[in-house]
Amino acid sequence: MVKATRGDAMDIAAPSAAGRAHRQGSQTALPCWFMRGGTSRGPFFRRDDLPASTPLRDAVLLAALGSPHPLQVDGLGGGNPLTSKVGIVAVSDRDGVDLEFQFAQLQPTGESVDTTANCGNMLAAVVPFAVESGLLTPDADTTTVRVLTLNTGMVAEISVETPQGPDGRYVEYAGQTRIDGVPGTAAAVTINFLDTAGSVCAALLPTGNPSDTVDVDGVGTVEVTCIDNGQPLVIVRAGDLGRTGYETVQDLNRDGGLKDSLEALRLTCGKLMGLGDVSGKNYPKMTLVAPPAHGGTISTRSFIPHVCHESIGVLAAVTAGTACVIDGTVAQQVAAAGAGAGTGGGPGAGGGAEGSPDGSSITVSVEHPSGEFTVELGLDPQDPQHVTKSALLRTARLIMAGDVYVPLSLWSPGTSGVQEGQ
Repeated sequence: MVKATRGDAMDIAAPSAAGRAHRQGSQTALPCWFMRGGTSRGPFFRRDDLPASTPLRDAVLLAALGSPHPLQVDGLGGGNPLTSKVGIVAVSDRDGVDLEFQFAQLQPTGESVDTTANCGNMLAAVVPFAVESGLLTPDADTTTVRVLTLNTGMVAEISVETPQGPDGRYVEYAGQTRIDGVPGTAAAVTINFLDTAGSVCAALLPTGNPSDTVDVDGVGTVEVTCIDNGQPLVIVRAGDLGRTGYETVQDLNRDGGLKDSLEALRLTCGKLMGLGDVSGKNYPKMTLVAPPAHGGTISTRSFIPHVCHESIGVLAAVTAGTACVIDGTVAQQVAAAGAGAGTGGGPGAGGGAEGSPDGSSITVSVEHPSGEFTVELGLDPQDPQHVTKSALLRTARLIMAGDVYVPLSLWSPGTSGVQEGQ
């Protein structure tokens, strides 16, 4: 594998006639690449094509996606948090880093643009986008790039296939890799996460404990695990909230009583995790766990945080998988019980997790509503409770390249003053 060479964005790669944001009639046209990354999708932008002012940039992103509106009918959003996401990418001048990625989470009915947490699914589309938009020029059949996520400072090494074609190297999207939650197969995107512990919180276990018992008004006393290995999660047994953990996404999204309990629990645990008042934040995510139903390590239902995920987020899967191999966590207890009952894939600290012969890695299968998510965790052989890295496969695809239009009254490129101050 050879790392891609870095260079300036090539104008010929930009779909806009002008190559940059420009006025077109009563609107502003912004070059945009609409990408699927994993089980999420959304528009990607080169950072230099967006306003430098953060408030104005956020206003432009809201207009581009059509928020706030439940259907986002006037923009590119899909009326769901999983399809209300944005990727912003730039070439990096930092040592040891090739690209900088900023993820933005929008809400269909809200006006917030949250850039504090990560999205591992959208991360899978960063390198394909960089090649498509001219930020990177591949020079080998496999392009490996080190990406810094500005949201949390996490670094990932991402590899994609870039074979030689008649007009130069290109991103290969066709392949045989299947991920649950996406129809068909595609070329693999390999992601190696480096040093993800405490991505938002101060530590992997922000309370200092593998599990805590909390007493929440209207919910009662509940045992939880508060953990952050790339995504802050609160993990709780589904049975402790009167659910099986095998309910459909539709049933869980209709369950107002459960949602109320999860939000009360989330607000309490957010303070325990050192995150303060999380009522206006998209984290921590809430994860219901149960013994595996299909031969995996553990079964999950992930709330993001108020809607049940159709599958599970990449970094939520990494964090839940990590919890399965740490003694004393709620997830480890549930996984071990499942293995003991013969529902898991084998014995071990992670229940149905499978360890390498030398103890340097363990593979965890995280079941979710659409199937399962396999995560390989690197372990310190001298301290198997210490997870050193994580690796997984995703897929991505370029869906559309062109211009997205926002009102000129919102932003006129190359001007300042009233627009920059809005």
